Amino acid sequence: MSQNNDPPGDPWGGNNKSPPDLDRLLTKNFDNLKKLLPGGSTTSFFIIIVLILSGFSVWTAIYTVPSDSVAVVQRFGKYVHDVPPGLHLKFPLGIDAATIVPVKRQLKQEFGFSTPGATDPYQTSRTYDHSRETQMVTGDLNAALVEWVVQYRISNPVKFLFEVREPSETLRYVSESVMREVVGDRTVDEVITVGRQDIESEALTKMQELSTKYAMGLSIDQVQLKNINPPKPVQESFNEVNQAQQEKEKLINEARRDYNKVIPLALGEKDQRIREADGYRLKRINEAEGDAARFNALYAEYIKAPEVTKRRIYIETMQEVLPKVRSKIIIDEQTSNVLPLLNLDGKTGGKQ
Repeated sequence: MSQNNDPPGDPWGGNNKSPPDLDRLLTKNFDNLKKLLPGGSTTSFFIIIVLILSGFSVWTAIYTVPSDSVAVVQRFGKYVHDVPPGLHLKFPLGIDAATIVPVKRQLKQEFGFSTPGATDPYQTSRTYDHSRETQMVTGDLNAALVEWVVQYRISNPVKFLFEVREPSETLRYVSESVMREVVGDRTVDEVITVGRQDIESEALTKMQELSTKYAMGLSIDQVQLKNINPPKPVQESFNEVNQAQQEKEKLINEARRDYNKVIPLALGEKDQRIREADGYRLKRINEAEGDAARFNALYAEYIKAPEVTKRRIYIETMQEVLPKVRSKIIIDEQTSNVLPLLNLDGKTGGKQ
């Protein structure tokens, strides 16, 4: 009879039971697994293992590239090649890794505001950075709140993935730096009113230059300014000044409209009067020259036949004068009274 007073199962007891035999335990478990396998043989077990590995390999070897993207394939972490859109195969089990890059999709980054539902973590700034991004100092030492959007595409997927650690985040820093530089070169009036297009063009050029210099693999398509406002403490005063400037521009435009309406009309009337005077001058000169030529021709004919010319001139003159006379009375010189006369104004033309 044992003299061990230790409680059964105590691991610190001197006469504790020995640990179970590992080989016997594995053999027992393997026999139980064989009973569950179809046919109860080890061959079936290995076939199932092979099928599972084959299925997993096929599953990891097939991948699809969307139509707006390309896949960058890496083999053991080293870049191999790019793959166009479609269904493709690669080495399974982690030998090849395919990274999908949307090269045909236009991406954007928003500064100073955020669009709800954005899936790109770099599209909008962090919540506490919204106000900081928009606060800028202009060239005349005034403050302005500038909101803008940068639209870009991934032009080189290899550089985008491997040259810069976080290209999208780097683009945010580049965009903010460039916008502060461009705004700082202009007055607050230019930034808010007339200089928006110049700011967008210059910012686009400088962002693209820095993107190329840093080899980020990005192509900047557009830089668009959104809301530009003065700081809230002076916003009311600035609005009043801006309203006064707009009123001044309105009055200037109205004056220019009246000027453009009256002055061209006066110039047109002046040109018309000048042309009428020139026409009248030419008419009088031509009439005078014609009368002089006619008189010279009549005089030449008069020298040749004075009596005939006199009679012809008399007849032509009477033909011109008589139609203008209303009452015409022809009296015979041989009569001794005025009764026998010819009334040419009568309707019948008879004698009275």
